[in-house]
Amino acid sequence: MENQPNNNIKSKQELPKKCPFHGIPISRWIRFGLASLILVGFAIWLNNYTVLLLLILFVDIYLTRYIPWGFWRKSKNKTFRKTMEWVDAILYALVAVYLINTFFFQNYKIPSSSLEKSLLVGDYLFVSKLSFGPRVPNTPLSFPLAQHTLPIINTKSYIEKPQWPYHRLKGTGTVQRNDIVVFNFPAGDTVALKIQNPDYYTLCYREGREVVNRNKDIFGEIVFRPVDRRENYVKRCIGMPGDTFQVINNQVYIDGKKLKNPENMQLNYYVMTNGVRLGEQNFRDLDVSVDDRYLINDDANYNQILSYLGFTPNADGSFNPVYRLPLTQKALNKVKGYNFITQIKGEPGEFGGETYPLGYNENWTRSDYGPIWIPKRDATLNLTLENLPIYERVIRNYEGNSLAIKNDKIYINDKETNQYTFKMDYYIMLGDNRDNSADSRSWGFVPEDHIVGKPLFVWLSLDKDRKWFDGWIRFNRLFKSVGRE
Repeated sequence: MENQPNNNIKSKQELPKKCPFHGIPISRWIRFGLASLILVGFAIWLNNYTVLLLLILFVDIYLTRYIPWGFWRKSKNKTFRKTMEWVDAILYALVAVYLINTFFFQNYKIPSSSLEKSLLVGDYLFVSKLSFGPRVPNTPLSFPLAQHTLPIINTKSYIEKPQWPYHRLKGTGTVQRNDIVVFNFPAGDTVALKIQNPDYYTLCYREGREVVNRNKDIFGEIVFRPVDRRENYVKRCIGMPGDTFQVINNQVYIDGKKLKNPENMQLNYYVMTNGVRLGEQNFRDLDVSVDDRYLINDDANYNQILSYLGFTPNADGSFNPVYRLPLTQKALNKVKGYNFITQIKGEPGEFGGETYPLGYNENWTRSDYGPIWIPKRDATLNLTLENLPIYERVIRNYEGNSLAIKNDKIYINDKETNQYTFKMDYYIMLGDNRDNSADSRSWGFVPEDHIVGKPLFVWLSLDKDRKWFDGWIRFNRLFKSVGRE
């Protein structure tokens, strides 16, 4: 008798399959739901829905757990578990810092005196990326907390590919006149690593491009940096898109009208005494830092400088002490009240060096500059051989066109033209310490894609000229708002 199959025994193929989501605790569903909502909101804000592919990863992390993400927790090796705990915490922290710094907030330290006395060297700023809208990074694969170079190992902190095009997310506002703004240095696209001040373009103007590019022992390697990897600068926005900007005798004019100067604006003055030397208390009263206390008589060519400035020598041809000091109007009034001060001269604009565009107009100086029209998005400008040098870098470097002059005719992208329509808005940025600031008068316009954020307040301020119990921490500046004047 043949054995009959037992119909009560089901084959393996007929066994019911267990649902991969069966038995998952409600707490994990809640975490998955919250993470997914945040990701969906982030994708809508980015206007880039490819990031929703991360939902697949979230399903495994929070629900199915096919990939043993926490395998190390089951290890019997205590040292390995402890090490992996640190690795896990550091990775989470780096991801969090990357996202926060890229899209929300970032700390920034004031390294130079270009905005004194509005912002001081040693101020630590809380900078909002949301104020003007955060940029989607051009170089998304980068190490957090390093702008362009990793310390110690001295290598790039970012991977050059992929590079994403400029895109700014919606923010709470836009750049307004007199805002203090953090931005990427426009002339920092090309850098000679050994001599970064002055910038590469000024070096080439002074020394010759071939000299700079060939002499690596002097100037170092020549590197190229994407927009978001250029140095961060902070200045005050003075000129808006579409404005005509001009400086006459240190006074800014916008569309022919005087612009109110910042309350704490400084200019350089040469101050002669009757023979006495200024003391520490004098400098503190005038709020002049150690780095800015310069006695001209210590200069090898001081006779020529002081004669040029029109100071009166003594009978023997020598000069009494003369100090070069950056002073606000308030500090200048104090100096005028000192009975031992005999002469005061303002610093001439020609002492400021070359102006933008380099070699364009020898009569333009730091104190007498322009007029210059600021490009505005969708505005069309009639180009001539005379005004082309002003906008050449904008057309070529910032907006990515080819530009050439052939037989006194202008060619953009190999087409003859006498017009150009701008793709972005541009700004003029100046330092409040006007005679000690490398700003738009030196290197030109700031494109909108270089705008980083807006400082909200000073969260810490340290005075490097003072000691622990002598004002090292500027308590009066803690949480001081950085507003518009």
